[in-house]
Amino acid sequence: MTLDQITRMTVDLDVDNIAEAVKAQIDGGAEPQEVLKALASGMNEVGRLYETHEYFLAELVLAGETMKEAFEVLKPHLTSEGAGTKNQVIAATVKGDNHDIGKNILVTMLISAGFDVIDLGMDCSKEKIVEIVKESGAKVVALSCLLTMTINEISEVDKALKDAGLRKDVKLIVGGAPLSMELARNLGADDYAADAIGGVRRIRDLLEG
Repeated sequence: MTLDQITRMTVDLDVDNIAEAVKAQIDGGAEPQEVLKALASGMNEVGRLYETHEYFLAELVLAGETMKEAFEVLKPHLTSEGAGTKNQVIAATVKGDNHDIGKNILVTMLISAGFDVIDLGMDCSKEKIVEIVKESGAKVVALSCLLTMTINEISEVDKALKDAGLRKDVKLIVGGAPLSMELARNLGADDYAADAIGGVRRIRDLLEG
């Protein structure tokens, strides 16, 4: 088993065997960061295949599951060196919305791209988001919203961050089926991404901008 094979298994969406393969690498003395790079390389290829319409949402979901299995094994071996507020992202699905596939894919891809992600899960209140922004100092909040009836929660989060005096230091990016860039901006967000692949790219731009 080589690191190249880890990359290949990620691209091939080998969710059943990836954890065992990662464990074998770690047990064999491989550097955890090198294993992470191999996984990230695979996810980059998954992203390319998605953008060229060779992979679709089903494949992205499987890729997310594959990475999740790999991280379960790898995470205890990774140090927090280099982590911190500079590349920290808070991800959540807005209050009233219990859909998390899109958010989970984004979280997986952000982690594989080297971001430090705080995943607040589904049906997340504005109060919880404000609390975690205060605690972490994160500079980006990524909100997922799949239900039209919950899109106003985005403006509620925007307002709550403003009321807490935090909004000027935090970028708010949103994504989900009912949204567009125009609607996102009208709801108070700084940016919008149509999918997880674009989300990683735009979050990187927000942090570097």
